[in-house]
Amino acid sequence: MAHPSVRSLLPLSWQVPDEFHRRLGDQPGRQRTMKADGHLLVILHAPPAPDTTEREGRFFWRDANGTWTPPGTAPSQPGVGQLLADYERMIDRLQETEDKAQTAREYFNLLNQLNPLVRSTRNLHEALQDAREGAPDDRQLLLWRDRAYALARSAELLHNDSKNALDFAVAQRAEEEAESSRQAATAAYRLNMLVACFFPMATLAAIFGVNLHHGMEAWDERFAPLPMVAILGGGLLMGIVLMLFIKRKS
Repeated sequence: MAHPSVRSLLPLSWQVPDEFHRRLGDQPGRQRTMKADGHLLVILHAPPAPDTTEREGRFFWRDANGTWTPPGTAPSQPGVGQLLADYERMIDRLQETEDKAQTAREYFNLLNQLNPLVRSTRNLHEALQDAREGAPDDRQLLLWRDRAYALARSAELLHNDSKNALDFAVAQRAEEEAESSRQAATAAYRLNMLVACFFPMATLAAIFGVNLHHGMEAWDERFAPLPMVAILGGGLLMGIVLMLFIKRKS
């Protein structure tokens, strides 16, 4: 029984050894198992919520007769099995998110959720393994421990897959940007070559007012403005051809 002066996180109705009350602080702390007088107190965490560092503690007591509290026989009294099921559902949901992710931002957000989940499932397995060693004849503990190991393994694999996908997305983006920069540099080089060839001629023609008589002045006056439109169309077509030449891949 808890001493009246000792504030405990455990329900007052739990007839646990006083040592459990003394060893508990104001917060659940890390996931672990306490042992005293044949009793086990398993302190676990609920699946980590996104964008928070606070962890919700879950307490499970096994008395000297092997009876677990809460028993997990009703939704109002969830047991260790229900907690493991919550973790399994969270991993399934994140797996679906990973399957749909395509951008680096989506993978980054996914990893932000997976990082605490990987730590939590790893510590969950260690706590249940410690409890298993304290009650080696409890088969239910063995099954829970194995489920916790599968959870930790699944979370770790999902984390690794997401990290590899993020690295690939970043590398692919960097490669695309490098290729785009190379093409821009090539186009600028070609344009500079064209300018170098035609700029002197255009400058001299502008300075000296080069206006050649082409013999089509009368035709221009007769069918105006069709000749001007034809010249503009031809110039536009030549500009398109020049643009395609500059933008073509090397």
